Amino acid sequence: MTRVVITGMGAVTPIGNDAKTFSENVLAGKLGIDEITKFDATETGVHVAGEVKDFDVKERIGKKSGRRMDLFSQYAVHSALEAAEQAGITEENTDPYELGVIYGSGIGGLTTIQEQVIKMHDKGPQRVSPMFVPTSIVNMAAGNISIRLNAKNISTSIVTACSSGTNAIGEAYHHIKAGRAQVMITGGSEASVNEIGIAGFAALTALTTEEDKEKASIPFDVNRSGFVMGEGGATLILESLEHAQARGAEILGEIVGYGTTSDAYHMTSPNPSGEGASRAMSQAIAEAGITPAQVGYINAHGTATQSNDSSEAHAINRVFGPDSQVPVSSTKSMTGHLLGAAGAIEAVATIAALRAGTLPPNIGLTNQDPECTVNVVTKAHEPQADLEYAISNSFGFGGHNAVLTFKKWSEE
Repeated sequence: MTRVVITGMGAVTPIGNDAKTFSENVLAGKLGIDEITKFDATETGVHVAGEVKDFDVKERIGKKSGRRMDLFSQYAVHSALEAAEQAGITEENTDPYELGVIYGSGIGGLTTIQEQVIKMHDKGPQRVSPMFVPTSIVNMAAGNISIRLNAKNISTSIVTACSSGTNAIGEAYHHIKAGRAQVMITGGSEASVNEIGIAGFAALTALTTEEDKEKASIPFDVNRSGFVMGEGGATLILESLEHAQARGAEILGEIVGYGTTSDAYHMTSPNPSGEGASRAMSQAIAEAGITPAQVGYINAHGTATQSNDSSEAHAINRVFGPDSQVPVSSTKSMTGHLLGAAGAIEAVATIAALRAGTLPPNIGLTNQDPECTVNVVTKAHEPQADLEYAISNSFGFGGHNAVLTFKKWSEE
């Protein structure tokens, strides 16, 4: 049986522009949500977002190359180059035909779409950039990563709304398990903190209008009022254990299970019973060959919307029992909701928790909703004895459910 391990991680997030900084900050409970600075959001009624701070495209991508990418692709390529560097992937130790890319994004080049539609409206169709299409289409995160890292195996994109990053990682995991590649570059990216992104989700009444950044994203709290938009991306390098060991790579963790289902219920609302989400969790746990009792942590989807948090809590109760003490937290309390990139940065957070033996807290929670009867982690750096397995949940508009099971690295 092929084992699939993680040998590299990269991240661009509201609480750190590399995987190490992000991991440290997410375990410490650092808040990355603040007043929107990218544009005047007054008319949207939305005040805060999880913006990426001090991102420098020149650091890894280069100014010239960056001009030919939408921001979502910049986040993807930047994090992929960091992950590949940590993993030590080179053409000398990895056959390009055994190196693939499966990458997720919920929306893709929304900044470019917004800019070019405005330009067409104001100045006419002849002024639309010739780079409009190749910078805005969703597959270009995967395409640009493949070009930059000479990955000649599969190169494809996953678009399942807020499940995109988790589905991408899960499909990459299965691609290696099936023997179709030795190494996969996978994750998700999103750049939707702009006028149309905020206005669109505000029109759905999905975003919080809370002005206090400390109270804006409070998953599982009775006073939660909607999600906070975040942005960024994260990349994992997955390898067959055999390939990683043959080249002497440092192993950061292991993926041992993946589950994905559909609610087949509603365009934007999850099934209140949590039935579809619970099946995805059960699938991921079963593929890992473990029982729910062996899961030591759940990185919840936890968007801080009324419907998501209660339905996810019901799903957890279905799998783990109504009195389960498995620790649960939503790192969206710190980063906001990165849409298609959420599952990718949360995979990094979950791996960091397993490596450190401590759990990311669910910050801001002061009054837990009685409809959300789960054991929420509220203290940073709380040690966890024998933390070996963890799952990470992602659920998206359209009824998409995706769950990954991670295992702390050991030879056994």
